[in-house]
Amino acid sequence: MEFGVFELLKLIGALGFFIFGMKIMSDGIQKVAGSKMRSILSKMTSNRFLGIITGFLITALLQSSSATTVMIVSFVNAGLLTFVQSIGVVMGANIGTTLTGWLVSIFGFKFKITAIALPSVGIGLPLIFSKITKRKNIGEVFVGFGLLFLGLKFLKESVPNIKDNPEVLEFLTSYTDLGIISLFIFIGVGVILTIVVQ
Repeated sequence: MEFGVFELLKLIGALGFFIFGMKIMSDGIQKVAGSKMRSILSKMTSNRFLGIITGFLITALLQSSSATTVMIVSFVNAGLLTFVQSIGVVMGANIGTTLTGWLVSIFGFKFKITAIALPSVGIGLPLIFSKITKRKNIGEVFVGFGLLFLGLKFLKESVPNIKDNPEVLEFLTSYTDLGIISLFIFIGVGVILTIVVQ
């Protein structure tokens, strides 16, 4: 498997696209969300148990824990949720992924959130050019949502397939006997892989 400069640039571009979409969506949400949305989110995540149930239900509906996690990160970034409130929702999202597997095995289909990414941009773009501020902000949310999930799609396509090509991580075998430093190296690699692969 070849992973050269062009592939690296594609990966960096996809990551940039993803982060840019997240920024636009977060900014739009921050402008659109009034105190009502903030209070609804606060009630839904007021304790850990409610947060887990919220994450579980959102993931069961969207059939994507990545989508749920990305939206929660946007809410935290927009100041609508605290970091502590988001932890329960992310845990619930991971539990909801299990339900997604069951739904796919029972009904035999899987909804891809990226299928609505381009229509979302199509809905949001005309709103961005509106003279009414509220419409413009809603347009930003739609465009940001679309760009975010298109970026996620490009990111998944750009990352080398580690399952089929284990030699990508073969260099790590030389770092297994460094004691506590090995632990930090592997934690760092795990964090980076999770950020990139989602």
